[in-house]
Amino acid sequence: MDAGRARRRAWRRAPGPRMTGARTRSAEDWWWDRLAPSGSGYHLLQADSMLLVLPGPGPVRARAHRRTTRRAQRPLPSGPAATVKPRARPRPEPTPVPEQEPDPGWGDRIPLEVLVQIFGLLVAADGPLPFLSRAARVCRRWHQAASQPALWHTVTLSPPLAARGVKGSVKAEKKLLASLEWLMPSRFSQLQRLTLIHWKSQVHPVLKLVSEFCPRLTFLKLSDCHSVTADALIMLAKACHQLHSLDLQHSMVESTAVVSFLEEAGPRMRKLWLTYSSQTTAILGALLGSCCPKLQVLEVLRLLNLMWLPKPSGRGTALGPGFPTLEELCLASSTCNFVSNEVLGRLLHGSPNLRLLDLRGCARITPAGLHDLPCQELEQLHLGLYGMSDRLTLAKEGSSLLTQKWHHTLRELDLSGQGFSEKDLEQALAAFSDTRGSSHPALYSLNLRGTQVTASTVSSVISSCPGLLYLNLESCRCLPRGLKRAYRGLEEVRWCLEQLLTSRPPSS
Repeated sequence: MDAGRARRRAWRRAPGPRMTGARTRSAEDWWWDRLAPSGSGYHLLQADSMLLVLPGPGPVRARAHRRTTRRAQRPLPSGPAATVKPRARPRPEPTPVPEQEPDPGWGDRIPLEVLVQIFGLLVAADGPLPFLSRAARVCRRWHQAASQPALWHTVTLSPPLAARGVKGSVKAEKKLLASLEWLMPSRFSQLQRLTLIHWKSQVHPVLKLVSEFCPRLTFLKLSDCHSVTADALIMLAKACHQLHSLDLQHSMVESTAVVSFLEEAGPRMRKLWLTYSSQTTAILGALLGSCCPKLQVLEVLRLLNLMWLPKPSGRGTALGPGFPTLEELCLASSTCNFVSNEVLGRLLHGSPNLRLLDLRGCARITPAGLHDLPCQELEQLHLGLYGMSDRLTLAKEGSSLLTQKWHHTLRELDLSGQGFSEKDLEQALAAFSDTRGSSHPALYSLNLRGTQVTASTVSSVISSCPGLLYLNLESCRCLPRGLKRAYRGLEEVRWCLEQLLTSRPPSS
């Protein structure tokens, strides 16, 4: 009885091939072979929450799983041979694989010259900052391209607007100055145009860096900057021998500093922008003293709501050489100023090449004074009086002196608010109907807002000037209702002409 039980227990414990295979085969293996049997051309791919049946050769995991299943189905040896441990076979040494360098990516495969050209297009549209600073952090090739000084020829520097307080502004300027101490020696060697905006306390250190590392500077603009000293401007004029344009509008700069700068750099100055203040008279006196013989652009009184009171010249005062190369003069103001024919004659007596003359707000300038100017090819003339004609005694005649002299070259004419009579305006605009020349008039912008121009005069000037693209007829009380507005574009101007020709004259 005991011997039988022992035999049955031994038979149950004896590992047989059928029993071993059944125990090692799980439900997962059954589904694996059922869904993607061997030789079907499909294999299974197990994801996080799904089981995918995909065509093609099976993955390594499936082959390894089948290999382990076959090994588990082999019968184990019995007898004394089962106790003998198999000898470990020496594993073959892996063949050395040559090291491959990492793929640098498409950024490093672009030639440096092409990358610089691409960066140049972006810089031309939006400026070098902050794009070049961010691009330099992408990779070494981009850093090399962004470091090219040719991309840093035009720069605008302004402290963050968030630091509006006094302490915050000073801290922000010092932080930006620390960056410029590293940036200028390595980037700004070819800088040509520099604009500083909202600098309150660190203008002198910045201009000192510019004078040391920017020898090719040609244009400098200081907008809303304070503490601009004469030493900084003189130092800049001596170091930057190519500097010929200076814009000081809306900045607090002493007249002595500007005069000292003009005395040093005046012979090469071409463009000068100033904001009128109580000290502007000294600067204009220096300009009239022939310190800037090559000046081409002079713009004063751009800060509106200020009135210019130029001092009258003494009797017998000799006129200087003036500005032989001056092309643009702006003395505009929104309020009435006291610029007279005498002042204008002193400024422009030696400027035959003048192209632009902006005298908006200069109510004391008369057509006779303009007619005596030496310039013969004026292209833009702005004489508009905005919001001040009601309280002034304006000239009723003389507009024909302007058009008869410059009708062949005028491209923009602004007579808004002037008090010329209907007949005088008719005679003046009739000068554009003179077709004795081979070409049509060059006029493309005409502002007659608030004048006494009539419908027949307007239709005549539109017919005579086929290139007219802007026509302002607002508040012209002699025109029919519905046509007193501004016309922009060739189609709108032609539509205005059709309406004027078909409309009835206004009733008296």
